Amino acid sequence: MGYHAKYRRTGSKRPVLRALAISALAVLLVLTGTVFLAYRHLEGNITVSPGFDEITAPRPREVEIDASQRPVNILVLGSDTRAGQTQVAGKSAGLSDTTILLHLSANRERAYGVSVPRDLMVPRPACKRRDGDGMVPAAHIAQWNDAFALGGEACTIAQFEMMSHLRVNHFVIVDFNGFKAMVDALGGVPVCLPKEVNDTVGKIHLPAGSYEVTGDQALDYVRARHAISVSGDDISRIKRQQAFLASMVHKAVSAKTLFNPGRLLKFLDAATRSLTMDPGLAKLTDLFRLARELRGIGLDKVHFLTVPIATYKPDPFRIAVGPGTDKLWGELRRDEVLDREFTSGATNASEGKPGSGRPKPGDAAEAAANGLCA
Repeated sequence: MGYHAKYRRTGSKRPVLRALAISALAVLLVLTGTVFLAYRHLEGNITVSPGFDEITAPRPREVEIDASQRPVNILVLGSDTRAGQTQVAGKSAGLSDTTILLHLSANRERAYGVSVPRDLMVPRPACKRRDGDGMVPAAHIAQWNDAFALGGEACTIAQFEMMSHLRVNHFVIVDFNGFKAMVDALGGVPVCLPKEVNDTVGKIHLPAGSYEVTGDQALDYVRARHAISVSGDDISRIKRQQAFLASMVHKAVSAKTLFNPGRLLKFLDAATRSLTMDPGLAKLTDLFRLARELRGIGLDKVHFLTVPIATYKPDPFRIAVGPGTDKLWGELRRDEVLDREFTSGATNASEGKPGSGRPKPGDAAEAAANGLCA
């Protein structure tokens, strides 16, 4: 009797263990299914563009680099369709106020984000119209962002390659409405303004101080040009955008985001909804690989700078390509470490937030324009 009772007590553990195993398997299957559905959802958010197929101008060849992998050049464009800026040359089109070349070195030890001002005057090749109605004629000299308004990403890529002789490997278009959602998904992004901003032209009003901006405030912050700019050109705004990107990247890779599943998924959902990419970069596996490579480089090795500029004599509100530009493109083509003349004033992605730098004495106006706190 005692023997059988003991045997039954020992055997009774098996249904319990079996139930635990089945429960664990069920949880695992649910989690796997959730991850799979999230993966499919996020990948489905991304818009794919055949922009490279629309390029009609001759393209530069890749420079052969003695390395196990090639450097990567990604052209990042900010697409803006806000009211009042949708009519260009009689056509309804979005504008691109932001153009950044992201260059990843072949050894993945450094990265450069090179901004191209929207007011830069450059030659433009002939390209297909973005609405499919004929061709945009070549121009001996034209404002930079006209190319996107008239011919979309294909025309902008062709214009960039004509100027730099650098081959673009991938492109990313970020919709500004999605940009707002990305900032809100992060719970805000830190900025620092030494004085209040009241831009009556752009209807932009921002208080002074250090604080985290919401999506709408962030868009105002990176757009503000008139009341906050030193000279009325686009350079101060570019520096502010670079500082904001550094702050946004820092927040996105911080523990507050990476170890918060809800916030991370919300951010990834907002980010993917705002992106248009070439087919070679539009899969999540490609994006995750690129993200890992960027994290491997380290934020302290990611530098944001601007193309050298000069005065455009025919129009004081436009700018020309400045001395040293050919040298800059040449060093990037050869995948070299950029000379100090280009990086000494660069914004570093590891700085954390705009305003972490200190302006020189007497540069209060410039500090305000660039979003720096003394």
